Amino acid sequence: MNNLTHINDKGEAQMVDVGDKVATCRVATASANIKMAERTLRMIVDGKHKKGDVLAVARIAAIQAAKKTSDTIPLCHPLMLTSIKVDLQADWDNCCIQIKTLCKVSGQTGVEMEALCAASAAGLTIYDMCKAVDKGMVISDIRLETKSGGKSGDWARD
Repeated sequence: MNNLTHINDKGEAQMVDVGDKVATCRVATASANIKMAERTLRMIVDGKHKKGDVLAVARIAAIQAAKKTSDTIPLCHPLMLTSIKVDLQADWDNCCIQIKTLCKVSGQTGVEMEALCAASAAGLTIYDMCKAVDKGMVISDIRLETKSGGKSGDWARD
């Protein structure tokens, strides 16, 4: 038997059947960074970008991405998220925006992918809005930080 839940015994992709699982409270957090030139970070923080409030748009993009994760990741289940939080902080020492997301659901499957998609979308949106002034930006360290709930229990990055 295969240990990968999204691959059947024939090696074919499948959506996992969660119909018999008990609904529990599930929470996941994720993070990412987008490194940029200091002048780009200053422009974002000071709200001087001609396209508007970069952080507000990135926050909305992250929320929308979490809500639409199953439209982007083929084997994800559509979820009725009960909470999405997005925190965007300027890190002057590393000249980047630190992105942190939290997704929550009461359901039969986890929200790790939703939190990861939210963090990714925030970084991509910042890049999109600022690419005209800084094509050298780097989105990095997209990663799950914590997850709780469900059969596998709690997990946290060391």
